[in-house]
Amino acid sequence: MADLPANLNNPHLAPSHILTVSELNRLAREVLEQSFPLFWVSGEVSNFTRAASGHWYFSLKDSTAQVKCVMFKGRNSYVDFIPREGDSIEARCTVTLYEARGDFQLTVEFVQKAGLGALFEAFEKLKIKLAHEGLFDGAYKQAISKYPKTIGIVTSPDAAALRDVLTTLKRRNPNINVIIYPTPVQGKGAAALIAKAIHSASQRAECDTLIICRGGGSMEDLWQFNEEIVARAIDECAIPTISGVGHETDFTICDFVADMRAATPTAAAELACMDIEALKTQMQQLWNRLARRMATGLQANAQKLDFLARRLISPLQQIENKTTQISQIKHRMDIALQRHLQTHEQHVLQLKNSLEQLNPKNVLVRGYAMVHDEAGEIINTTQRLKVNKAVNIVFAQGSADATIIRVKSD
Repeated sequence: MADLPANLNNPHLAPSHILTVSELNRLAREVLEQSFPLFWVSGEVSNFTRAASGHWYFSLKDSTAQVKCVMFKGRNSYVDFIPREGDSIEARCTVTLYEARGDFQLTVEFVQKAGLGALFEAFEKLKIKLAHEGLFDGAYKQAISKYPKTIGIVTSPDAAALRDVLTTLKRRNPNINVIIYPTPVQGKGAAALIAKAIHSASQRAECDTLIICRGGGSMEDLWQFNEEIVARAIDECAIPTISGVGHETDFTICDFVADMRAATPTAAAELACMDIEALKTQMQQLWNRLARRMATGLQANAQKLDFLARRLISPLQQIENKTTQISQIKHRMDIALQRHLQTHEQHVLQLKNSLEQLNPKNVLVRGYAMVHDEAGEIINTTQRLKVNKAVNIVFAQGSADATIIRVKSD
């Protein structure tokens, strides 16, 4: 027993101090909670009650004693079963005391069926070992055939799971052949027989897909599919395998090693083959799509052919078209040449008019005359004239020589 809590040494516990019932129960609860860490306890369930609040109340007992327990809703919602009267369970809990009634009780954090602790430990140990060896590696898993001709089933001939699988296969595709490799799936030595059936199917190589299945049950019921010998047989199987063991929430080593895991045996059958009606629908859709594409292609090519036919011209018509084109080009050239000549004629006429306007003779016609000195240069000012010098006077018609007899500057 651990040391008593410090509050037991407080003045309230002096011989002269009288405790109330509430104080006593509170101190007792503190002593219990501080003295017992979280621990496991096993026993048989008795007086199990599920309250409207969702909390569980029950007792755990053995041959000589019992203890009250409570498991609150927030905890029991994680448990995958409901304990029944007489069940042997293992509970992880703490010790406490319900102060209102002074009841000593256990507060349960988790429960499991008795013996599962060892099974879980073995399960995890084998899982880690096989994972380390690569038996779960997706890179080595085989693809499941989409269109199998024959499907093999490893299970018990008397199992309800077999009937579910056969019914599902017949409904989805009655043309598929089925071969059953019978084996016990529960009981002593069943794991070795399951492995033998898997090896037999692999060696006979009669099917495209191998389903390994059984119905749901407890962890103990499904334990044969957690044995290493079964895992090795599945890993060595040359046929793609589907594991359909237990219910959706059940996981076995078989699920991890198989090429594909199905939640149930029925789901395994659904994964093993396509629904023939769905396949027919898919084929019809593909046919309709092909027909539409062919019709669209034919229509497009017909339009293209019509377009090319309209552009197709005979050689004679091509010569006629070329002759017409040449005539049109010659006509356009003639028109362009005429316009070009007219433009130049107008330009020459304008230049002629300009020259005529600038021609000095035209000025002389109006009564003007030009005077040249003896060197023939035009005299345009009296300052260049000298008395008795000879000049030449040019008129519109003819010229005359003259001598300057007098010069007027104004």
